[in-house]
Amino acid sequence: MKTQEIANRLAALCREEKYEQAQKELYADNAISIEPEASNGFEKETHGLTAIIEKGKKFESMVEKSHSITVTEPLVTQNSIAFLLSMDMTMKGRPRSTMSELCVYNVKDGKIVSEQFFM
Repeated sequence: MKTQEIANRLAALCREEKYEQAQKELYADNAISIEPEASNGFEKETHGLTAIIEKGKKFESMVEKSHSITVTEPLVTQNSIAFLLSMDMTMKGRPRSTMSELCVYNVKDGKIVSEQFFM
């Protein structure tokens, strides 16, 4: 897949909250996920597709209710993708809140090899 095709598919799946499907379809087995900082029980870096999927499941287990998700149209360069992801949600034991992050992905050989989030 070309980077633009990956970007379009990733954004579409994120809008439908199908994160694990996106990871299984679009990520390389050796992908890396980088958080803004280690927090809420998550490491700063997660290595490997299996560990990234597990991190996603852990996050989902912390969510009481997802009210809405907004994903901007992706910005695409030759090997990079970026979009703004905003989530209106209620986390277990917390009041409803909105979280926005800039999501940046790097592509190599038709697969996402890294994701990094900026708050």
